[in-house]
Amino acid sequence: MTRSPARPRVVVAGLGDSGLLTAIHLSRHADVVGVSSKPALVSGQELGLRLSRPDEWAAQYWVGFDRYRRLDAVRTVHGSITGIDLAARTLQVTAADGSSVDEAYDALVISTGVSNGFWRRPDLQTPADVEAGLRSAHDRLASSDSIAVVGGGAAAVSSAANLASTWPGTRVDLYFPGERALPQHHRKVWQRVERHLRERGVGLHPGHRAVVPDGFDCDEITDQPVEWSTGQPATVAGAVLWAIGRARPNTGWLPAELLDEQGFVRVDPQLRVPGHDRVFAVGDVAATDPLRSSARNRADRLVARNVLADLAGKPLGSYEPPRRRWGSVLGFQPDGLEVFTPSGQAFRFPAWTISRVLQPWIIGRGIYRGVRRP
Repeated sequence: MTRSPARPRVVVAGLGDSGLLTAIHLSRHADVVGVSSKPALVSGQELGLRLSRPDEWAAQYWVGFDRYRRLDAVRTVHGSITGIDLAARTLQVTAADGSSVDEAYDALVISTGVSNGFWRRPDLQTPADVEAGLRSAHDRLASSDSIAVVGGGAAAVSSAANLASTWPGTRVDLYFPGERALPQHHRKVWQRVERHLRERGVGLHPGHRAVVPDGFDCDEITDQPVEWSTGQPATVAGAVLWAIGRARPNTGWLPAELLDEQGFVRVDPQLRVPGHDRVFAVGDVAATDPLRSSARNRADRLVARNVLADLAGKPLGSYEPPRRRWGSVLGFQPDGLEVFTPSGQAFRFPAWTISRVLQPWIIGRGIYRGVRRP
């Protein structure tokens, strides 16, 4: 693709959920280069659906870049980001064959996300690698007569609910450390979701904090007994799914001066990296607030506007994080989709609206600005 001399070049480092949307918003206003370690969008969303019904998950969350109409003008690079020269404004990218290339930028958006369990990894993958990962996790759980899900966040709760629905003959238990799961959501959300879990036969075990073995990073499904630091007897299950929220930022390629104590990218309210001209961050990798909520609150629109405003010397807008998590918890279900507001109110998309309204119009046209059929 020939670069127009009148248009700035923006590199989007990471084409996960947030990076992809940022590239879409920028595509009509700049020469955009998107760098991804995956061969397509491989979303980190909806773990429960991914594990229990991988074909349904893949139809919505594993999507080729060529299907997004607004990415036609974006050059995508499949490789791992291995370094950056902030002074020269270049990004070093290494391909699967070991070759390396420097991508120059006028502005940079860091959206490389986090590693969190076997379903969210920064590894350079081919389509065959993605397919193998989907199938191996699904088959491992399908062959188990009992499943212990460890964790109290949305990924753990969704997994327990969807696994119990898909395999009603399998014993599924959810273990979480607090008096309730979903502690970052409004209390009303847990009250409603708890009823769903009990109706599906999920065993609920509050007050269980797991002992994580030394050197274990929760990146595999195990079958060893789970020990509890809270005093309960060890739990034995055919498969143990660890979803305890140990997110690790994918920032090993960045200098320490850009990062906070946990390794996330420091940003100001405008999503700029302090002290570094025309460098922004968005998504799970950005230290916007304790919940790192820009990934789930459409901050992709704001960061795209701010990049363009910064390049043009115009005022920038500020990100205002919500106090609680919101959105769907259980994901798409046979009877529709239930979504929660930050205040805990629930509203439902009936099943008939999913394929006729929600996916093609609200998501495909409204959010992604046009998605081609596979």
